[in-house]
Amino acid sequence: MIQLPGRGSKAHCYCYILECADGSFYTGWTVDPDRRIRAHNAGRGSRYTRSRRPVRLVLLEVEKDRISAMRRERAIKAWPRDRKIRLIASQGDGSIAPRRRKK
Repeated sequence: MIQLPGRGSKAHCYCYILECADGSFYTGWTVDPDRRIRAHNAGRGSRYTRSRRPVRLVLLEVEKDRISAMRRERAIKAWPRDRKIRLIASQGDGSIAPRRRKK
């Protein structure tokens, strides 16, 4: 389980990866991870996650500013799935659900 920063924490920007219900990943950035994840699960986070709920946070990285967070997001989005899995496993608890195959 990833610890979210407390409400009284110093303002930072974050890059995050969500695992969607279908096993796919969504990468984004935010200044308030807790609020952003709630928005994704309520169907207001992004068009991509709207139809793939529920989502769960699998990676949260602190970035020094908004530009750094956006650059990190863009870099991770360009990676293949296996590289994202290795990143998540190296920083989290490594519990990634297997991707469901379409019939």
